[in-house]
Amino acid sequence: MTATNHAATFRQLHQHGLLLLANAWDAGSARLIESLGARAIATTSAGVAWANGHADGSQLPVQHVADTVARIVRVIRVPLSVDFEDGYASDPATVADNVARVIDAGAVGINIEDGADSPDLLASKIERIKRMAAQRGVDLFVNARTDVYLRGLASDDQRVGETLARAARYRAAGADNLFVPGVVDVDDIRRLVAEAGLPLNVMSRPGLPGVAELAALGVRRLSAGASISIATMECVAGLANRFLHDGEGHPARPALDYASINHLFDGIDTGQK
Repeated sequence: MTATNHAATFRQLHQHGLLLLANAWDAGSARLIESLGARAIATTSAGVAWANGHADGSQLPVQHVADTVARIVRVIRVPLSVDFEDGYASDPATVADNVARVIDAGAVGINIEDGADSPDLLASKIERIKRMAAQRGVDLFVNARTDVYLRGLASDDQRVGETLARAARYRAAGADNLFVPGVVDVDDIRRLVAEAGLPLNVMSRPGLPGVAELAALGVRRLSAGASISIATMECVAGLANRFLHDGEGHPARPALDYASINHLFDGIDTGQK
C-alpha cells in the first residue's frame, strides 16, 4: 500500500468507531502488535527513547526517531503515526524540518504536544507542519496533544474550558485530532467530544471508562501510551533478575516461543511486503 493510501486509511479510522492504538517502540514490537490485528501502529516517545538509550522528554536525536520510523515502516503494512513530543525544537520552522524527516521515513501521522509551552507556540508549529506537508503532497494527520490534565495546567473547574480554548486554537492552525491524556471523568469527556470540534483521543489510565463506554461517548481514539513498553521493561527486569540469581530466565508459561516470533518476519528481508 502506498503512503497516500496509508494516509487516507489512517484518517478514515478516526471518522467512525473507536481506534485502539497499542503503542510500539521498535520494529519488533510494531510487527508483533500488527500481527495481533492492529489497524494502525503508533509509537510511544518514551519507549522509542529508552530503546535507543535516551531519557524521554525530547532528549532523543531526531535522526534516531526517523531511523526508528524507517525500520518500523519496513516491517508493517498498516499506517504508522509517530509520537513526536514537542517536535524536538522550539522554533516552528525547525520543527517542520524535523517532521519532514519522519514523513520521508514513511510516517503518515504525528502527535505533537504543548507541554508547559504556550498554546500559541504549538499552534505556530502546527501551521508550519501542515504547510510543509502540503507542499510535499502529504496529507499528514496531526494529533494535537494538550497537557492541561496531565500536567495540571488549570484548576479542576477550569480544565475543560482551558482544553477547549486550546482545541479551538489548534483546530484553527490545522490540527486533525485532539489528544487529552489524563482526562478520565465521563462528564469532562462528554463535553470535550461535543465542543472541541475535533475527534477526541484519550489515553488509557486507571479510572478511565471502558472501551464500550468510550465508544458510546464518541471518543475516536484510545492510546496505550508508554504503558505497554513499561510493562515490557518490568517483565524483562523480573526475568533477568531471576536469571542473574539462579540461571533460570524462562517465563513459567510462555505465550510465545522462538519459532512463532521468528515467523513474524518471514519474507520481510526479501522485500516482500
